[in-house]
Amino acid sequence: MTSVSRQNRHQDEPAFVLHSHPFRETSLLLDVYSRQHGRLAIVARGARRPRSALRGVLMNFQPLLLSWFGKGEVRTLHSAEWQGGQPYLQGTALMCGFYLNELLINLLARDDAHEQLFDYYRVTLIRLAHETDHAATLRCFEKHLLQELGYALQLETEAGSGKPVQAEAGYRYAVEHGAVPDDGDARNGLRVMGKTLLAMAADDYTDPVAAQQSKQLMRMLLNHHLGGKILHTRELIKDLQKL
Repeated sequence: MTSVSRQNRHQDEPAFVLHSHPFRETSLLLDVYSRQHGRLAIVARGARRPRSALRGVLMNFQPLLLSWFGKGEVRTLHSAEWQGGQPYLQGTALMCGFYLNELLINLLARDDAHEQLFDYYRVTLIRLAHETDHAATLRCFEKHLLQELGYALQLETEAGSGKPVQAEAGYRYAVEHGAVPDDGDARNGLRVMGKTLLAMAADDYTDPVAAQQSKQLMRMLLNHHLGGKILHTRELIKDLQKL
């Protein structure tokens, strides 16, 4: 085996399947999130055959060790091993998991590793499986995702002046700018209380007002960075809540 071909083979890499769909007659095309190589497109040849060893392994939200080869836009899966330890998501937690995956697919570039975010994603899946406040879990992940992408929120100091945010004060939070004292002009950003900004900095969403305002703020920021892309899972969750 040449040195070039060795470089194009990756063995037992921690990864998750974000999405999969049928490819040709018997294969699957996977959107994979790997710890050391970021998002990848990988074809699993023959994975849809009835007796394929991969049929029960390539599941969403389950930690895997994947081996693949190739250097083009789409790699080829060599093997997959289930690692276990992650409870299966059900109900609302399952919908939240699909929402996380859709965020990653739409915001992460190909072949761009984010190892800390990968680890936080795994922790978030465990939280979804074991905790009941799914909204708080999602806010924590959204904040960490934007931080990893270089869009960290300025939550504890005012934009421009650098003065500490005061819990009882009102602010306007503008995309790509931050929080400034509320001047009553809606064109200057979304109105939020100082206590909401400080709660978000501490990943504390127990206060009902902070929980609601942080949801609105994160939606505004994510919509901006998504550039008009529609998150289908978010729309589905909204529809279900109207039933």
